[in-house]
Amino acid sequence: MKITELHEMSDEQLVLTLKETEQGLFRLRMQAQKQILDAPSEVRRHRKVIARIKTLQTQRQAKSAAAT
Repeated sequence: MKITELHEMSDEQLVLTLKETEQGLFRLRMQAQKQILDAPSEVRRHRKVIARIKTLQTQRQAKSAAAT
């Protein structure tokens, strides 16, 4: 998921996407424990998306705090 796609999302959509991505990462980690992953790069991709979402949420919170 690209950062431009995340910028277009509302706060509620970001929260839902974050939860889905975290669940996907959890499933990938469990799968990695049981067997070799088909695409190990998916773990890294999920981690990066989670970091992007959290960064965007922090930026939005700072922006709204500065506005008040």
